[in-house]
Amino acid sequence: MHIEFRHLRTIKAIHEMGGLARAADSLGITQSALSHQIKGIEDQAGVELFVRRSKPLKLSAAGKRLLAAADRILPEVAALEAEFSGLVQGHAGRMHIAIECHACFEWLFPVLEGFRKAWPDVDVDIRPGLAFDALPALKKEQVDLVVSSDPEDIPGVTFLPLFDYEPVFVAAKNHPLASKAYIEADDFSTETLITYPVEPSRLDVFSQLLTPAHVEPRDVRQVELTAVILLLVASGRGVAVLPDWVVRQASYGSDYVTRPLTQTGLTRRLYAAVREDEAELPYVAHLVRHARQEAVKLQRA
Repeated sequence: MHIEFRHLRTIKAIHEMGGLARAADSLGITQSALSHQIKGIEDQAGVELFVRRSKPLKLSAAGKRLLAAADRILPEVAALEAEFSGLVQGHAGRMHIAIECHACFEWLFPVLEGFRKAWPDVDVDIRPGLAFDALPALKKEQVDLVVSSDPEDIPGVTFLPLFDYEPVFVAAKNHPLASKAYIEADDFSTETLITYPVEPSRLDVFSQLLTPAHVEPRDVRQVELTAVILLLVASGRGVAVLPDWVVRQASYGSDYVTRPLTQTGLTRRLYAAVREDEAELPYVAHLVRHARQEAVKLQRA
């Protein structure tokens, strides 16, 4: 037996309209075509769907079973069609995000709060567990956007610029290096460097300064939270390198000082990596635009 969606819609229309003529009008077909369709279903099933010669037309026991199936299946199909329509039009979808920039959690949460309200039909999630292999995960469609400061030439992936920032040296205000106008790589050789718990190659202080200069800090202490890093620095337990906007947000800045790295300072750019075929989706474009606007607020803080 071969049941199609149109058969379910037919049985539902006849039941609701109470007759073939009105049902045919509601379905946009002729009464003859509707009668032919019903006969085809009955021939397949070997049962009658209606009690003949009844006015108004009544469903048989088999017809009631088919109507129950229509009542159950058609709403699910309609919901699926609406979901697919939303995907095509860019109103619905998935936005799972991986972050290679550890400090960016504090910047991203306000962005996602506004995004969630603007796009309630987009499934939003942050996948920190994929941070170390974020870009391969993007290619495999395990995540949909990666926040990164290290653009790569990856087929099918585009890097959309978000904002520029300056990694700055942070030390207690009474630290010996606080008297310097700027900090060089060699200055770290006698210091305990407090960092986020990520690979050194993912940290600006290593990739942009220490590794090229072949310098290692005396010790490295890894800490998960920005607030704790700043607390330890202010207490003289070590020094750190953080994005300038992160330090400006802190409420106890009088306990430490910031200095540029090298005489000219360092500038880095943060990107949103997305798959090329999704870069123009309305909700993706909105998220990137909102992220840039939030970054401007941070830089003015």
